[in-house]
Amino acid sequence: MDSDDALSVFEMPRPLVEPALEACRLFNTSLDSLFYDVPALVQALRDDGESVATGAENDAPDAPGRLNLGALKNPEGSLLVVDAETAPHVRAFDDVPTFLACPDQAIRAIDIASITGVGSSALGSAALAWNVSAAAGAPVLAIVPGYGVADALLQGLGGWFGFGLYDALDTKSHLQTALALIAPRTAAIGRRLSASAPGSKRLANGGPVFRTGCGSSDVLHDLMELRPIRCLVGHSKGALAIGNAVRSLPGSRTAGLRIITLGCPIAQELAGARYEQFLGWFDALGALNAWGHAPDTWIATDHSTNSSLPLSMHAEALVAG
Repeated sequence: MDSDDALSVFEMPRPLVEPALEACRLFNTSLDSLFYDVPALVQALRDDGESVATGAENDAPDAPGRLNLGALKNPEGSLLVVDAETAPHVRAFDDVPTFLACPDQAIRAIDIASITGVGSSALGSAALAWNVSAAAGAPVLAIVPGYGVADALLQGLGGWFGFGLYDALDTKSHLQTALALIAPRTAAIGRRLSASAPGSKRLANGGPVFRTGCGSSDVLHDLMELRPIRCLVGHSKGALAIGNAVRSLPGSRTAGLRIITLGCPIAQELAGARYEQFLGWFDALGALNAWGHAPDTWIATDHSTNSSLPLSMHAEALVAG
């Protein structure tokens, strides 16, 4: 038996893996409604004549006037262009090359990007980007990472409630690399978006690996090398993904960069960047994962950005400054 055959015994059958991942994705979609301004997004789109599919609905989810932001629509990840001012309000791109090749000058000129927290689906990503777009009066690029086996393992180990510690130890990157070494086909599940990034890397056996800690930070890093992104907004673990993405960029790409973090302050490592970091007095999750980093501003909120809930942080107002 050669080495490839020996390693193949560690591969998990896709028909067994995908239902388990789908359950995790649907669970995280339900959390999106708690932590992000989903009701405001859905109401705004409804007022403009568009309905939103948010779960595993099969009732013509892609019918005209119906936007599918459910966890099972793009489980491999996607890029969303969200524009609160102008229709179409949400445009989806399944991979990085398709986004980069889009000839629309409004999309090519986008200079704001956002990343949400652990396991967020397109629903939560669109809701945060909607807040940011409304504040800036401009379209926003939302990075929706794929959800793979390494993510599920990390979440099962408690990474959802301790992502600051796991980020400090670079555990997620190690998990993905180990998985890619012993089960490359399994490691590739949920990684189509990050694998489509121009600088993506694979091991000799074809297993995908992260270069900057996670898939969303890899995608952001590559996009910032090609597009003049001037403002980044991250909530929860999304803030850590931003920190990882910009750390190794040349100074010419980060000079004058505005970095806004909500619910998870990060190290202020870039001399030429302007940081605006907010943490709630009642945000136990954010404080747990701050990992010793103090915010610029303490606010009387908890971890949620859902404006319909009491004590939530209002992302639109914070980004608008």
